[in-house]
Amino acid sequence: MPDPLILGLESSCDDTAAAVLRGREILSSVVMGQTELHAAFGGVVPEIAARAHAEKLDLAVEEAVSRAGVALADLDAVAVTAGPGLIGGVLSGVMLAKGLATGLGKPLLGVNHLAGHALTPRLTDGLAYPYLMLLVSGGHCQFLIARGPQEFTRLGGTIDDAPGEAFDKTARLLGLPQPGGPSVEEASKEADEKRFAFPRPLLDRPGCDLSFSGLKTALLRTRDKLVAEQGGLHETDRADLCAGFQAAVRDVLREKTRRALALYLAESPAAPAFAIAGGVAANKAIRAVLETLCAEDGVRFTAPPLALCTDNAAMIAYAGSELLAAGETADMTLAARPRWPLDRAAAPLLGSGKKGAKA
Repeated sequence: MPDPLILGLESSCDDTAAAVLRGREILSSVVMGQTELHAAFGGVVPEIAARAHAEKLDLAVEEAVSRAGVALADLDAVAVTAGPGLIGGVLSGVMLAKGLATGLGKPLLGVNHLAGHALTPRLTDGLAYPYLMLLVSGGHCQFLIARGPQEFTRLGGTIDDAPGEAFDKTARLLGLPQPGGPSVEEASKEADEKRFAFPRPLLDRPGCDLSFSGLKTALLRTRDKLVAEQGGLHETDRADLCAGFQAAVRDVLREKTRRALALYLAESPAAPAFAIAGGVAANKAIRAVLETLCAEDGVRFTAPPLALCTDNAAMIAYAGSELLAAGETADMTLAARPRWPLDRAAAPLLGSGKKGAKA
């Protein structure tokens, strides 16, 4: 049978997205951001985000279908992020998907947003199960062994701030523009990463869990001390603070990835592979050390294109296609969920990030 034509919808945070896929071919991918709407507040405002999704989702669908050169009636299924995320935005997407699926008489597919990220390497690179996945973004950070479209083993994750959230907060503390990740990385170039002795949280404890809240607090205290001593921050101070912070995140992720790889490789997978996704995957310093680590262990390293690392609907459509192939369709009882762990047997992670509830 030909590959199904699937419409994907994503509205879990501050990106309104729609995409059309046929198999692993992305026919269209539309992402409508909300950066300007939230700029004055220093973070995503859930009520504003939900209203924007309600206003833009149908427009995103219309544009995605038009770009793909298909008609709504041609679709074989509708896939939608049903959680985790900001509940108002998730609800907007779920309600539209239900209406479309009902009106078209097509199957409805409820996708876990984190599964969308975790399955992206299969969309872009055709990775075979099982593979090790590091999802590292503004709202989430988890090490997962992907075993199937709905079968994941979590090896560890952040117990407080996700790395992307910590980068954003660092940028705000130092007066740099948002999003914080690219700003901090740019400021770190040619700077002295060893000038300030920032902590490497949880490296003194076993396991793969991570913490970045204390690192952010250490940077805040160092900044305040500099301001008190010299009446402000010099550009070299700002650059060195950024470099020291980035180096600390890099070192923590390298060591925790080393531990996660050891656990994964102990299972002796036939074709070992490690994938990274999420906005922080674009950081060149972090990516370089993880690539080197994988090369040392003979593990294939994969990082999807940035457009597919950050929130998008193409990953939701693809995850939906795997559910459809497994016969896992939803019905009109599909509910929007603020929390939805991929590994339901694992203990819940603590905390909640600015870009959504941890799962």
